[in-house]
Amino acid sequence: MLVAPSVLLIVVLSVAPLLAGVALAFTDARLVHNPHYSFVGAANFTRLAGNTMFWSSFRIGIVWAVSVTVLQLVAAMGLALLLNADLRLRGLARVLALVPWAMPPVVVSIMWRMIYSPNAGPLNAVLRAIGLPGDTNWLGSFTTALPAVIAVGVWVGMPQTTVTLLAGLQQVPVETYEAAAIDGAGAWRRFTAVTMPSLRPIVTSITSLNFIWNFNSFSLVYVLTEGGPGGKTMLPMLFTYIEAFQNRNIGYAAAMGVVLVVVVVALLGLYLWSQLRNEDKP
Repeated sequence: MLVAPSVLLIVVLSVAPLLAGVALAFTDARLVHNPHYSFVGAANFTRLAGNTMFWSSFRIGIVWAVSVTVLQLVAAMGLALLLNADLRLRGLARVLALVPWAMPPVVVSIMWRMIYSPNAGPLNAVLRAIGLPGDTNWLGSFTTALPAVIAVGVWVGMPQTTVTLLAGLQQVPVETYEAAAIDGAGAWRRFTAVTMPSLRPIVTSITSLNFIWNFNSFSLVYVLTEGGPGGKTMLPMLFTYIEAFQNRNIGYAAAMGVVLVVVVVALLGLYLWSQLRNEDKP
């Protein structure tokens, strides 16, 4: 009875919309006034199987999600170790580290579009000042658009991962580090033998959550590039949004959503299984 209110909220706000989306995926529903739609079976999924543009966006989404998740973890780990050290103004540094997380995604996107501006952007200005080519159209070039967007994704998501890792670092007993140091372990050995094993459950959980959030990213990339140039940053969520709200094919877009959910759950299940198997090894 104590968990009934929370279970009810989950059912109403999460399970019911998910089931409704799955049901729509088997219809020819369209976003029109007075909609009339019928059951079409697996027709949407059959059509989706031959949609090369969707699968191309799916590959881009995997590259985006994996790259951002891994780089976020590496950068956040370094920052968390730094913020956990006994340094002056550590409290101020911890507050400043949260600034990207506190900014709305649309504001972040507009700010980075200004930074990446090929003519008046400060990034190109700095490159020109140090004698490097400073005329790159970062968000408009086929070769730089996706890396530029990935860099923004890492910058935005790093604070949350940093806070989580920092909380875990503060739970590691100092005596463990002292014992390792007495045994002759250097800084790198203490990190691999003490820090990482202590943080492994946290790393597993935050990496899983980050992968889901990054794969489902929409607003950041939409404001930055709208999927361009030439679809080089067209993430699956953007493709699904365009199909649903511009082409008005709600049933077809719902089928895309179902496929994305199944694939993400399968990838996460494989990742968690490998992590748990490694933890069970002596």
